[in-house]
Amino acid sequence: MEYELLLRVIVAGACGLFIGYERKSRMKEAGIRTHFVVATGAALMMVISKYGFKDMQGETGVALDPSRIAAQVVSGVGFLGAGMIFMQRQTVKGLTTAAGMWATAGIGMAIGANLYLLGIGVTLLILVAQKLLHSGFGWLSSPRSEQMSIRLSDEGGAVEALQSALQAAGVTVLQFQAEKHAEVGEAAGQLQLELTVRITAAGDVDKLLVLVQRVPQVIRVEMQQA
Repeated sequence: MEYELLLRVIVAGACGLFIGYERKSRMKEAGIRTHFVVATGAALMMVISKYGFKDMQGETGVALDPSRIAAQVVSGVGFLGAGMIFMQRQTVKGLTTAAGMWATAGIGMAIGANLYLLGIGVTLLILVAQKLLHSGFGWLSSPRSEQMSIRLSDEGGAVEALQSALQAAGVTVLQFQAEKHAEVGEAAGQLQLELTVRITAAGDVDKLLVLVQRVPQVIRVEMQQA
């Protein structure tokens, strides 16, 4: 009996591993190990909830409810997922990963309850959905925020030229911070700009970089997903 229960936990851990690999490949906050542990732990809690108190059946004054521990897993993983959600420069990050953690716990519980087909099926559903929603289909894509760091010459019209390039790429500036370097050293006479921009669904990051680099005053540009 316990070997079969252990198999359930192993299968749940494997499902969590696949979901974690997808998140890790996109450099998200929670990766393979976190999803594996969550799925494994949830399956273990479900198994304990269903079978851990069989020896108490028939005892006078003892009422067993197999759903009690399982119900606490749902709320407990919710707190774990909340720790992955944070605000960065007007952009909320970690929502999808937190939701994935919650769903991974549900997969572990399903397999722990001997619902193999349901658990594995939901794992495949999540993986396919993540792949499709991160694809290049225009009707599936949505606006996203990017963090840009640009260094340009402190010349008249430099900032205006940069703004024109951003507008041509269909980009909205959400946050703007400029710092003028001191008149000494290699960076003398240069401006350091830190921008948070929103790219529309039809926007193209490669196109944006090409347009910005064509601005004569731009010396260096760096971009990372916000």
